[in-house]
Amino acid sequence: MPIVNMRDMLHHAYDNSYAVGAFDLVSLDFLEAVIDAAERCRAPVILSIAEPHFAHYDFELMLPAVEAAARRASVPVAIQLDHGASREAVVCAINLGCNGVMLDASGQSLPDNISATAAVVETAHSCGVPVVGELGYVAGMEGEGAEQHPGESAYTVPTEAKAYVERTGVDFLAVSIGTVQGRLKGRAKLDFQRLKQIHQAVNIPLVIHGGSGLSEDQFRRLTSHGVAKINYYTALSDLAAQSMREQMKQARNASFTALKQGVKEAVGREVERCLRAWGSAGRAAEVLSQCAPWLPVEHLIIYNIEGMTPEDAEAMMAEGRRVLSRIPGVREVMTGEAVKEGADYRYCFLVRFVHQAVIDSYRHHPDHVAFADNLFRPFAADRISIDYQMLEPGADTGFKSRYASRYHKAYLNAVESA
Repeated sequence: MPIVNMRDMLHHAYDNSYAVGAFDLVSLDFLEAVIDAAERCRAPVILSIAEPHFAHYDFELMLPAVEAAARRASVPVAIQLDHGASREAVVCAINLGCNGVMLDASGQSLPDNISATAAVVETAHSCGVPVVGELGYVAGMEGEGAEQHPGESAYTVPTEAKAYVERTGVDFLAVSIGTVQGRLKGRAKLDFQRLKQIHQAVNIPLVIHGGSGLSEDQFRRLTSHGVAKINYYTALSDLAAQSMREQMKQARNASFTALKQGVKEAVGREVERCLRAWGSAGRAAEVLSQCAPWLPVEHLIIYNIEGMTPEDAEAMMAEGRRVLSRIPGVREVMTGEAVKEGADYRYCFLVRFVHQAVIDSYRHHPDHVAFADNLFRPFAADRISIDYQMLEPGADTGFKSRYASRYHKAYLNAVESA
């Protein structure tokens, strides 16, 4: 189960002057190709789900497959929302399993960008999730990137970057220094002096959007000036399309599955090339040993009801499922009733949190407080509540001992709140 804290992962890259690849996924072929390449290279990797691609797949259906692949991997993996358009999109992504998020407010004025990003940071941090902010604008030049990111690029200003980081509290900063979204015409002219000044001003890991088309020398210079994450998609998309066109030349009447033959291999070769060029190959073991595992927490309440009819109790639980499931960091809310007659406790709530940090933020969230104080606690004085992490069979994969012990025993923490 090597899903790890993305903040820890990128700080390891930052401290050791290499970059982790964040590869945008648009199909299971891309997902399998990225994971397989990372396994071959023994490299940490970020599985990236970009909101501009939601028109091509159902995000709520795609993310469980991404999470399953991440949990099955033996290399450290993080899952991020890329180019999130709103706080609502960020909360949805966190609740569905993303443990890193990026709000793209780069097209707004500096004050509005700061305000929107600071609100997202407050919400995400209450769930233990790190945030990528973007200052400056990386426009598209050709193809899909130009459609999704129109207009002219605006370079990041170092003095503005310093104020932005201080006022938002972002964990990582995406910068504009000459890369483009989508296909690149000719050789990119990157402003490394500007990048150096930004790095000195903010002193946090930096992120590059528009990594396709850059040379290995440019990548090396990026990582030497604080870049710890590189987003990459266009080159993968072009290689996949090229593979399908070649298949069509060989058999014009080929089936869809026949046309896809070779797509996964083409994408995987490019991902592997990037991981090696960016210095992340061979880092899996040390990243696993130095990063906290990303573990969900189960919040269980068993209780009896007084002063309510069974019908009222069912209505109360239905309202709890509706209200509590919308709180940031809550993945799932389930309710139940004892099967056996005469059980000591008749009812239960099971609330699944994305991370241990949600225990406190959930407890104090106004929606939870209102539900608990008005609809639950007055009728459920007889209750027991615990927070725990589930045992994961065979999950000892080399994490530091302080983290590995979590896999071998449940952490039980009695609490008084619902």
